[in-house]
Amino acid sequence: MSQQPDTAPVPDRQPLDEHTAASPRACAAEQRAKADALSSVSEDIAAYGYPSAEVGVPWETTRGDHLARLADEQPRVA
Repeated sequence: MSQQPDTAPVPDRQPLDEHTAASPRACAAEQRAKADALSSVSEDIAAYGYPSAEVGVPWETTRGDHLARLADEQPRVA
């Protein structure tokens, strides 16, 4: 483990108001939920093994569904 303290000194920053801070908090919560879902799948595989091919979804189907969702989204500006 690292010998660094948990909270390092932070350079001067401008605080955000609650309305502005809501967006990065929502993004962090979304990413945390995705990581939790991936972790639970990994734990399930570790405990019970891989699912059989007959009960799975072919990757082509999953890929097609994902690309269709991306095509339906509104364009975003970074």
